[in-house]
Amino acid sequence: MRGASSADDVRARLDLAIALARRAGEVLRRGLGRATIEHKGEVELVTEFDRAAERLIVEGLGRAFPDDGVIAEEGARRDGHTWRWYVDPLDGTTNFAHGLPHFAVSIAAERDGALEVGVVYDPMRDELFQGLRGEGAYLGQRRLEVSTQADLGRSLLVTGFPYDVRHNPDNNLDLFAHLARRSRGVRRLGSAALDLAYVAAGRFDGYWELRLAPWDLAAGVLLVREAGGTVTRLDREPAVLVPPFSVVAANPKLYPALLAALDEVRRPG
Repeated sequence: MRGASSADDVRARLDLAIALARRAGEVLRRGLGRATIEHKGEVELVTEFDRAAERLIVEGLGRAFPDDGVIAEEGARRDGHTWRWYVDPLDGTTNFAHGLPHFAVSIAAERDGALEVGVVYDPMRDELFQGLRGEGAYLGQRRLEVSTQADLGRSLLVTGFPYDVRHNPDNNLDLFAHLARRSRGVRRLGSAALDLAYVAAGRFDGYWELRLAPWDLAAGVLLVREAGGTVTRLDREPAVLVPPFSVVAANPKLYPALLAALDEVRRPG
């Protein structure tokens, strides 16, 4: 059980993450439809709003907790000791760049390697998903619970594809085709953070994806676990924030069937 000081440290970081996610989300909301698109790769995009939102968040974290480490998608890095933040200022950049209003701000904090705080904010729907380790996950005042669907054939799943899907054979297309035949349906919405938040909320029964980054996953992983779900890599290891990056997330009843179906195509190891 946490002591009072420890609990205060965690709560202060959650409150800050919520405030910064909302402020960054407002930057993104105002920027939708106005972005200048740059290319980080053939398909991978970045905009001035990604960078502005990241700067706002990282500067805010630094002012409040200068000794905390930071890893952020657009390059911000700061070494720390006990605490480390994972920041994705705009998860769903391709959607955003095309004017599609489905994207999120994702902020998480870990202490000594254990995820403690997770916030995923959808500024277009004004939905803020939040969680604390051991204290549950919430959307507003509603406590989140994963679905109870145990039948893979009746499940609604979600996934995503890597940016180099055109060239890299490890591109998830074979798994997508297989699960599309085995489930009620598979969606691809373009934001890993929201995919995980939706699993936590029971909107999706399960999710998998290959070759992500820690900032894509951290906040959503905490949400799913605090909502009663199971999250591992495809090789069944629970350490999803270390290479090789992959994720399988589902309610506990569905998780074995989803993992088995993935193994039919992609053997663990």
